[in-house]
Amino acid sequence: MMLNIDQIPIVAVSYNSPDLIASLLGTLRKFYPSNPVFIIDGSAPEIAEQIAPIAAQFEQVRFIPFGYNIHHGPGMAWAIENLGLSGPVLFLDSDVEVLKRGFLESLAEHLEPHLYGVGSVAPVDENGFTNGPNPMPYLHPACMLTNIEVVRQWPLPVKHGAPMLPPMMALAKAGQSDLLRNVEWLHNDFAPTPAQRIFLRHDWQGTVRRTGGYHYDKPSTATVDQELLAIVPKAVKLVHVGAGDGAFAKAYKQRHPVCNYFGIEGDLIAAEQARAHCDFVYQQDIETPDESRDRQMAQADCWLLDGALERARDPWTLLAMVRASMAPQGTLVVSVRNFQNWSNLLRLAVGDYRYAEDGVLRRDELRQYTRGSLLELLGQAGFRLTGGYAVQGGDAINEGVLPILRQLAQLVGRDPELVLQDAQPQRFILLATPA
Repeated sequence: MMLNIDQIPIVAVSYNSPDLIASLLGTLRKFYPSNPVFIIDGSAPEIAEQIAPIAAQFEQVRFIPFGYNIHHGPGMAWAIENLGLSGPVLFLDSDVEVLKRGFLESLAEHLEPHLYGVGSVAPVDENGFTNGPNPMPYLHPACMLTNIEVVRQWPLPVKHGAPMLPPMMALAKAGQSDLLRNVEWLHNDFAPTPAQRIFLRHDWQGTVRRTGGYHYDKPSTATVDQELLAIVPKAVKLVHVGAGDGAFAKAYKQRHPVCNYFGIEGDLIAAEQARAHCDFVYQQDIETPDESRDRQMAQADCWLLDGALERARDPWTLLAMVRASMAPQGTLVVSVRNFQNWSNLLRLAVGDYRYAEDGVLRRDELRQYTRGSLLELLGQAGFRLTGGYAVQGGDAINEGVLPILRQLAQLVGRDPELVLQDAQPQRFILLATPA
């Protein structure tokens, strides 16, 4: 495969280690002076300020600071989807040192146009462990040369100690692990104590040792909705509208760690907190157009709308957008308050129509739904109900209310028993798929 070696883009994800970036760029530029380099930086702002002038010393280096720890997998995923890359792309760990020219040429010799990528390929299990059951070929992202158009056809890396697990699992499941090609000298150069390195020096977990860990976890004070957690299906790519501080994402990823979890959260403080638990968080209103966000969310196999329909200005358009974006066999999960709950009906009957955190109308809600109107909305948006249940919770229905509700139902020609049934749940959790 004939390539212009000096035009191959190089992507590295960095975190709080200015010395590593200085070493990487300094040694790389000795032997490869003109390759475009992208530094996807997840450092704290004050440390990013130290890295920026280091990157600026070198030609053809673009420093992209996020201002928070984006993590290795999500950083690579962002680069894949947002940098406009084409053709062969090299992904390189930020703690690599280049010892001499030739490594990129060697990788390019192994890369054929149909391959996903080449590098160090070793067997790991679905948890990323080397000695686990049912191993599959795993391409290590520390130094891998990829065909980026092929990469985009498979699931993206995630926040995980083994960030390439989703695409590797998908390749193995499809019987296409032969799209990976092993390059033997990388096993030598990346070994803990090689007799002599050939092209690269890479001390595993260099960033981890400097910064004290992977920094995946941060405490959350929010209560996790266990009923909702139990019903959300296992997903490869999940979009959570109204992610809050990420407490739900944290609990979900403890169950399903190999998931590309996107959060959308309007509140600035909550969005910052959620970034510790989601793979990527957009701090914005889902109803505000954003081409970059929509491109990144496309083909998700699960969308979770927890309270989002109540806050939507135009729920019909929102659901139409979700349906057009999600995978054809994807699942929509909605959790919606039941406006028909008997306690709401009583408050309305006596004029207690106030905006409050626990009132009939909540301050941040624009829409209310009953079971019937919710099902109608989903149907109008092109979804087919596949499951779910009514969440009771709270106090049992007041016995004195029963005859009143029956009389009201009879007055308007409705089934009294169905009215009583719909007046009891506090909310509905529903699953639906594109019709």
